[in-house]
Amino acid sequence: MDRRSVLRGGLAVGGGAALGLVNGGPAAAALVRSGRPKLTHGIQSGDVTAHEAVVWARSDSPARMLVELSRRPDFKGAHRVRGPWLSPNSDLTGKTFLRGLPAGEEIHYRVTLEGHKTLSEGEAGVLRTAPRTAQDISFVWSGDLAGQGWGINQEFGGYRIFKAMGALDPHFFLCSGDFIYADGPLSETVKLPDGRVWRNLVTPEKTKVAETLAEYRGQFRYNLHDANLRAFNAKVPLIYQWDDHEVVNNWYPGEILELPQYTEKRVDVLAARARQAMFEYNPIAAKDPRNGRVYRKLSYGPLLDVFVLDMRTYKDANGANNSPTHKDGVLGAEQLAWLKRELRRSKATWKVMAADLPIGLIVPDGTAFEGIAQGDNGAPLGREREIADLLSFAKKQKVRNMVWLTADVHSTAAHYYDPAKAAFKDFDPFWEFVSGPLNAGAFALSPLESTFGPERPFGVGAPAPNTSPAGGYQFFGQVEIDAASHRLTVTLRDIDGKALYTKPLTPAL
Repeated sequence: MDRRSVLRGGLAVGGGAALGLVNGGPAAAALVRSGRPKLTHGIQSGDVTAHEAVVWARSDSPARMLVELSRRPDFKGAHRVRGPWLSPNSDLTGKTFLRGLPAGEEIHYRVTLEGHKTLSEGEAGVLRTAPRTAQDISFVWSGDLAGQGWGINQEFGGYRIFKAMGALDPHFFLCSGDFIYADGPLSETVKLPDGRVWRNLVTPEKTKVAETLAEYRGQFRYNLHDANLRAFNAKVPLIYQWDDHEVVNNWYPGEILELPQYTEKRVDVLAARARQAMFEYNPIAAKDPRNGRVYRKLSYGPLLDVFVLDMRTYKDANGANNSPTHKDGVLGAEQLAWLKRELRRSKATWKVMAADLPIGLIVPDGTAFEGIAQGDNGAPLGREREIADLLSFAKKQKVRNMVWLTADVHSTAAHYYDPAKAAFKDFDPFWEFVSGPLNAGAFALSPLESTFGPERPFGVGAPAPNTSPAGGYQFFGQVEIDAASHRLTVTLRDIDGKALYTKPLTPAL
């Protein structure tokens, strides 16, 4: 399809015939309004590139998803896309895949549901497609939502950090994982150290750990009860990656749980159910809800490629993490080969590495290690060997301007990795920025280890373990790329959007 046809008259994207006039025209007026389906949890867009995007919705009953597209917010001259049938097989969720969009433009979309001779009320959103030429880019990132017992508290303003992120008008939101806490039941009230009471909204699925597919689906529905998040989703496209809490804390393939609260002990079974729910409830471009690939590259014009990593699906067992021969403990051979290939091919000025685990922070799992580092401060061992291989490859192939972004550790920090100060030196220096949580317990800064020579010029952690969101230690990061200078600037911000630290980076040639 000619991409110019989408918004200049002619065919509707996504397949299927146009359904008559929109905005109350003859086709809509002829439909009976009683008993019509309803959108239940807002709308979302995601995985937006220059010419493609995904739009998500959920219905309260079986219905056909319809998406109208226009350059205008009043939807004059809009084109309608016939999307999928939303059925109980997908928990009444669905995704419409848009293709042939014009590059570098603001696109207004509106979702309605077509039942049996009925149309739902519509909900409108907006997205911006990636440019083909150098244009200013801004996006935000963070992770960790409804964790450690801290859910939606209306008295606190709900998930109010999404208001602060939305106020920056970013092109997209990069979710660094743990966007649900499937292993974190909620209580209706939690007494705070100062005597105040935190009051959680609690749904049936949030009263226990998730084990069944229905329970994992309910975990994703829970967060969408928040009005701030729904409003944010309607105006800011999502790039989603997962980490551990989408399944269970610190999970890895093949693990058998010893936790008494779980009747299903096989993590592989839990992960398959969680993966299906994740793909059903998020606007990820992969179509297969059971076997869709999490790792992917999203190009956002000549200035930016985003490499979304999956550090869970291929992870080895948590242990001492000190093997001198191990090769593929966190990315896996297939993903690492893909990543090297795509990095070598990338023509973008900046390569953002969206990682769900930080590189140089020591993250224990009891007496074992959950992350990449293990604290010996020496030559790369265990999972560090895979990262060392990647960094050496990037240096050899002259892959410039890699910036690593992550969340995971419930604090915010800037890390500069300097080969001159590292035990392993075969890499070009780079920056890693950490920022989170969105609405979860906050913790102190994690210790660094020196295999890759990290320094921490800035960091903020909570004064006590599992400090509630009421303490204010909730964080997100913002990235801005200037089209004229090609400079990338990272700003670490607090729950209300206040800038805490800013680092401008000039691209290496």
